[in-house]
Amino acid sequence: MKPTKKHRTFLVLGSLIAIGIGASLLFAPGSFHASNGIELGSDASLLSEVRAPGGALLALGILIGIGAFVESFTLASTAIAAAVYLAYGGARLLSIALDGVPATGLLGAMATELLIGAACAVALVRSGPIAPRKQAAA
Repeated sequence: MKPTKKHRTFLVLGSLIAIGIGASLLFAPGSFHASNGIELGSDASLLSEVRAPGGALLALGILIGIGAFVESFTLASTAIAAAVYLAYGGARLLSIALDGVPATGLLGAMATELLIGAACAVALVRSGPIAPRKQAAA
C-alpha cells in the first residue's frame, strides 16, 4: 500500500499523538490526568492500571509511525491506527451515553480520535481488497 501525502500525514499525526500520550501515561500519569481535573493519588494498583495502556499506546504509536515511512508496513500501520483511534473514540462516545459529558479536553480528544480513526479507515477501504499472497511452488 503506497500512502498518499494526506494518508502519510494522518499516520504521522496519529503516531505522534499516540507516542506523546502513551509516554505521558507511562511516565507521568498523575500530571497527565490532572490536566483534566482527574486526581489519581498514589494507589499503586490504580497507577499500574493507568501506566499499562500508556505502554501499549507508546508501542502502537511507534508501529503507526513506521507505516508512514516503510511502504511494506503501511497497510498494517493504517489498520492499527484505525482500530486504536476508533476504539478510543467509540469508547468515549459510549461513556458519554452511560456516564455523562466529561471535561472539555476529553471531548476534544474524542473528536481527534474519531477523525484520525475515520481517515485511516477510509484509507483502508480505498486501498481495495486484500488479496492473499500466493505461495511459491516448491
